[in-house]
Amino acid sequence: MFIAENIGFLAALLTTFSFLPQAVLTLRTRKTDEISLAMYLMLNLGIVCWLVYGLVQDDLALILANSVTLLFSLPIFMIKCSNKMAGRD
Repeated sequence: MFIAENIGFLAALLTTFSFLPQAVLTLRTRKTDEISLAMYLMLNLGIVCWLVYGLVQDDLALILANSVTLLFSLPIFMIKCSNKMAGRD
């Protein structure tokens, strides 16, 4: 079980931090015209579902990974929505 848990944490680390470059770029430039609103909506809903599942299952890897991923992904989604409503997208 120890090896499987470590693989889970490694997978969580890699997939979670893959969002960091996009989050930094979007926060810095506020440009979202090439980002799909539907994709980020579905992604954030999926992340929330995985987070709830991790909480129900008491799975630390899922809880940590999806909490951090949501912190990286949700601001991108919010900026995208803001740009869309302001007509800058």
